[in-house]
Amino acid sequence: MDWEKIVDKYYKGNAELKDILVRHSMSVAQKALRIVAAHPELGADRDFVYEASMLHDIGIIYTDAPGIKCYGTEPYIRHGILGADLLRKDGLPAHARVCERHTGAGLSLEDIVSQNLPLPHISLLPETTEEKIICYADKFFSKTRLDTEKTVEQAARSLAKFGDEGVGRFMEWSRMFE
Repeated sequence: MDWEKIVDKYYKGNAELKDILVRHSMSVAQKALRIVAAHPELGADRDFVYEASMLHDIGIIYTDAPGIKCYGTEPYIRHGILGADLLRKDGLPAHARVCERHTGAGLSLEDIVSQNLPLPHISLLPETTEEKIICYADKFFSKTRLDTEKTVEQAARSLAKFGDEGVGRFMEWSRMFE
């Protein structure tokens, strides 16, 4: 699987956004791969973690987030679902699951319904070890401060808007992965 070819397919002609996407994704991938290397007992698939980390935010191109050069029409919270749709069409269902399950620390059906989020009424919680590692690693990097890694405390604070359950999941992953 060639993640660069997939990114080029959707980001051709949008070099500035592609640069933001790739730089952010590379930071996430590097952190995720450090976790995989430090925890062989988890049995995570290193190659998949790298590929899925590089593609987890592919759907941002369709969102309305001008601060990161996204000039689409969809709410940013839908970027995971939008990316999952793209990757499923490209025959990558496992990579698609990472896209749709990395927002916040994953979103439960209850979170989606109670917060009236514009998402399908299904559980979007990470389930596999690889999904959890990528979701966790992603919380340390924003697309507005590229190449700057947050602390565990800063990342946990940024999750508070998604509810206490997400912060709890994140802190559990912190104990597993750090």
